[in-house]
This record gives sequence, C-alpha cells and structure tokens, in this order.
Amino acid sequence: MSKAKIGILSLGCPRNLVDSENVLGRLNLKGHKIVDIEKADIGILNTCAFVKDAKAESIEAILDLVRLKKTSGLKKIIVYGCLVQRYKDVLRKEFPEVDAFVGRVSLSDERKRFGLTQKHFAYLKICEGCVNNCSYCVIPKIKGRFTSLSNDLVLAQVRSLDRQGISEINIIGQDITGYGLDIYGSLKLPQLLKRIIKNTSHALWLRLLYLHPKRVSADLLKIIRDEPKICKYIDLPIQHINNRILRLMNRQVTKKEILSLIDKIRKILPEAAIRTSVIIGFPSEKDKEFRELLDFIREVRFERLGAFIYSREEDTPAYGFKPQIPQKIKSERFNLVMSSQQIISEEINRGMLGKKIEVVIDEVDNDSYLGRSRFDAPEVDGLVYVRSKRKLKPGDFAKVKVIDTLEYDLIGEADHGDTDHGENHGDRKSWGQVP
Repeated sequence: MSKAKIGILSLGCPRNLVDSENVLGRLNLKGHKIVDIEKADIGILNTCAFVKDAKAESIEAILDLVRLKKTSGLKKIIVYGCLVQRYKDVLRKEFPEVDAFVGRVSLSDERKRFGLTQKHFAYLKICEGCVNNCSYCVIPKIKGRFTSLSNDLVLAQVRSLDRQGISEINIIGQDITGYGLDIYGSLKLPQLLKRIIKNTSHALWLRLLYLHPKRVSADLLKIIRDEPKICKYIDLPIQHINNRILRLMNRQVTKKEILSLIDKIRKILPEAAIRTSVIIGFPSEKDKEFRELLDFIREVRFERLGAFIYSREEDTPAYGFKPQIPQKIKSERFNLVMSSQQIISEEINRGMLGKKIEVVIDEVDNDSYLGRSRFDAPEVDGLVYVRSKRKLKPGDFAKVKVIDTLEYDLIGEADHGDTDHGENHGDRKSWGQVP
C-alpha cells in the first residue's frame, strides 16, 4: 500500500515551526513523502492564535486549503495548533471540509525533526508554555502548564543537530529562563547551556531567544560572556517601562529593576546587542506614560527593537481593562516609536563602518549574498549584504568588512582568507553607542 504525500503550512513563531518539523519527522519515519502543499494528498496546517492578525491569517489559510481540496488532488485537511486549542468547537462547525482538528503536540517524548529551515541553522525548543501569566497574553490558556524538556532529551536533540552539521542553534521557548522549574525545582538554564556546549562540535553559534527580565541572573550573563559559541545577543522583552503599566501587565518587574538589569548587561557584556520588544497602546496607557516609554527607548538605544500594537484578546485579564485605547492613537504612538528606533538603528549601524564582523551566509542569488551577523537572529533582525569575489554558499561563514550602512542592514565585502570563528567582535562603542 502506497504511503500518502504530506504537505504542511506552518504559521506563527519559530516555536510553531519546531512543532511542524517534529510532526513531519514522525510522518517521514513512517514512510510518508514530504512534498509541497500543492502536490500533497494530505495537507496539514499548523495555526497561530496569539493575536487578532495571527488568527485572521490562520482562518485565511484554512480557506485556502479548502479551495485547494476542491480544485486539486488534496484529499484530506488536518488543522492543528494554537487556533485549534482555543476554538476547536467553533472551527468544527465553521469548516466541515476539514477532516481533523488536533490540539497541541507532546513535548515529552524524543522528537524527530524534518528540517523546514535552511540546512545550516535550526531552532531547539527546550520548554513549552509559560510561567509568567502576563495579563495581555493568552499563551497559558493555549499551551497549558509550563513544561521543560528533560536534560537528556534536550541533549539528544543537540547531538542529532550536531550530526547534521547544523552550525547555528537558536534555543527557544515562550520563556527559556524558566527552564527547569517544573522538573528540577530551580532555574537550570545556565547548567543546561554548559552541557549543550559540551555536546556540540559543528555548531559555532548558540543563540538564546526570549529571556524574561525577572530571571536574567549574573550567572547566566557570565556564561554568555565566557562561552565563545554563545552569541552576545540578549533577547530581553521589557514590554513597557512605566511602573503602573508594568503592574497592570503583571510583568513582575519594576522600572528600577529593568534599568539595573540593562546596566548590568552593559557592564558584563559591553559588546552585546540587546533586542527588546514593547507593547504600544496597552489599556489605560496615558500619554505621559507612553512618553516615558518613548524617552526610555531614546535614552537606552537598544540595538534591536520590535514594537507591537496591543491586541485585545478574550480569555485574558487585560481584555476587560478600561479604557481601551482607540486604534488611531495606538497607531500614532506606534509610528513614533518606530521612527525613533529607525534613527537609533541607523546611527548604531553607522558606527559599524570599517569594522570587520563574522557573517553567516543565508541566501545566494548569482553573485549576491545575504547573511547575518551573530547580532542578528533569523527572520527578525537585520541583514548583511555581502560582496565577495570568491564563491560562497548558504552556511558558509565569512569575515566581512562593513563598507556601507542602511537603516537596519549592513553592506560589506568579504575577505578572501580563511574565516576565523574566534575573532574579537569589538566592544559596545563599535556599535555606535556612547560609552
């Protein structure tokens, strides 16, 4: 009996992408062929329901698969993930054409990966769910209790990625600083990182994605500082800086604590790039409170920043907070933050002129190359446009001299010698910051 051809559409964040890779890995092991969705017998959709726009995208993708089922060889549709976790009964009524709705994927067993990223980098999910219960966030409702993957299972995946020759591992979870609380009774991310490093020989870059400010310890920062493989990239979502708004968000940190942590990061890791995210237009946010956030952004000068307009989500405490901020005001505030950050980013990039940085090549288009520095996470941060007289391929590392800058991206020329993976990347001043 012939096996079905499987295609998948994976929406949302890298955590969802890891789930999709695991689903395909299991199916591939059973002999099913993985194909583009247009050529599939069975189409799988991994949905996202984090905010309103993500839900709309998921619904549109279901409709696309329904149309494909009517017009092509697609025989069955399976929808799973976050949207199903939240709205399973409603979806069953609205989409009778869908053959199955499935909830969350188990994190407890050893996962088999069918890579959906480029071959030289991968995401490693070490935990599921969240321990923070921020008032605006629906993740605890969708994902359930916080669950860490055991050390042994994490390391088994690390060794598997290393055997595949993966050169960049991005360690992810809703909040990886909580790793170990549920199964070991204490925070174990620093210890896990040491074990991961010992089990990697190919991986040159390890990146930590999402560090809650409450649990970024001096020990963790020192490991990042002392381990050459760990990218000096601090993903530190603060969401706001006003104390009243922070309390309403249930962020469990104060303005003073955030300022102290940033100061500690700058002292322990002066060469680091800090990436943060902020929420604009949280319910009852006054103009002076927004101005406090804007002034803070301009003063701290984050190397990377993402801003998000508050999305009112049912089943969250913030859904009932009053007053809700009009969309027009939220958009105006969002534009002010982004225009300010564009200026900051442009000035920081300008400070990179003439510097040499290590770049991993992600894409090749004839003689044009797109890459990233170790200060840039895949698909969320800036790019480095690389000129090179020698041929490069995805996954290659090259020393690149920065010859021009854009608002968020760099332009550079590759050296022709061998890449030195242990090069000194300069201090914070080289990022255009005032010491």
